[in-house]
Amino acid sequence: MKKIIICSLVVLFISCSENKNTSPSETAKIVAESFFSKDESVLKKHTTSEGYSSLVTVQSMMPESDKDIVVEILDEAIDGDIAWVKYSTTYDGKSGVFKLAKENGQWKVTSKGPREKGPF
Repeated sequence: MKKIIICSLVVLFISCSENKNTSPSETAKIVAESFFSKDESVLKKHTTSEGYSSLVTVQSMMPESDKDIVVEILDEAIDGDIAWVKYSTTYDGKSGVFKLAKENGQWKVTSKGPREKGPF
């Protein structure tokens, strides 16, 4: 009986630790929250190398804030392996847009080109 319980716990642990396929909106929310909380390991996991580099640069110029930042997803557009997510935060009340690309089957925030415009 003990072996069955231990095996069940091991299987549960392994299944919970696997990567979950998140939607572009879920990924964008995770990235925005980790950006404002300065959780670089989570930020890196959900961004491409270019996206991470760009966000960390912006993050280093932001003043410290001790308030909880709330992220709200406003819109999402998906076209194949590219997605755009419009969001707003309580940080400054302004909306922003993330471009996401599928990388190894996972949605990740990436950087936009200088003149690249999304659907919103």
